[in-house]
Amino acid sequence: MASPRAVVLLSGGLDSATALAVARDEGFECYALSFDYGQRHDRELESARRVAGALGAKQHLVLRLDLRAIGGSALTADIAVPKSRSESEMSAGIPVTYVPARNTIFLSHALAWAEVLESSDIFLGVNALDYSGYPDCRPEYTEAFERLANLATRAGVEGRMRLRIHTPLIDLSKAQIVRRGTELGVDFGLTWSCYEPQPDGRACGRCDSCLLRRKGFSEAGLRDPVPTRP
Repeated sequence: MASPRAVVLLSGGLDSATALAVARDEGFECYALSFDYGQRHDRELESARRVAGALGAKQHLVLRLDLRAIGGSALTADIAVPKSRSESEMSAGIPVTYVPARNTIFLSHALAWAEVLESSDIFLGVNALDYSGYPDCRPEYTEAFERLANLATRAGVEGRMRLRIHTPLIDLSKAQIVRRGTELGVDFGLTWSCYEPQPDGRACGRCDSCLLRRKGFSEAGLRDPVPTRP
């Protein structure tokens, strides 16, 4: 009997890599979906390709979107990336690295591909604990999108399938995600989290994403294999 298909949003970071590993472990045939959306760098797309290959994705699709035309984020406009912020600063409000409606845009494309693939499952590697204040990483958001998905698709309206948004990391800390990924054989050396890669190829070590990643590996008692500036 054929394995059920799942679309997995894959950014190239440790969260999405772990989500892909979880989907594979749960018996899904995985279709990885990444976006070249005008982000500050394409380093994460290189990582997404390598992760998709290493974790045996059936297909890896990279869609091009120009979110720089909209801007409004330090990742898609000429706005400085915050550095060396404390945990309290990171948890106080929505940071400028939030890309307006990004997960809604990404999930909408994932939904379209899932319907074509006759897949009822989409995996998203968001987590609500160490999430840097992003509003589209909360369980309320993903639950609402799942309701929308079943109202907005032909398959859902005709009752042929009920689409589910899987968020297997939603209640995990970064340390727990690192441990889970390690258990599932994720090579974190292939992943990338830094918002602002350095000219020498290392992660900056000071942006919010680097700091959360460092915290996760430290609390998990493991060494991060990705080179980072001290």
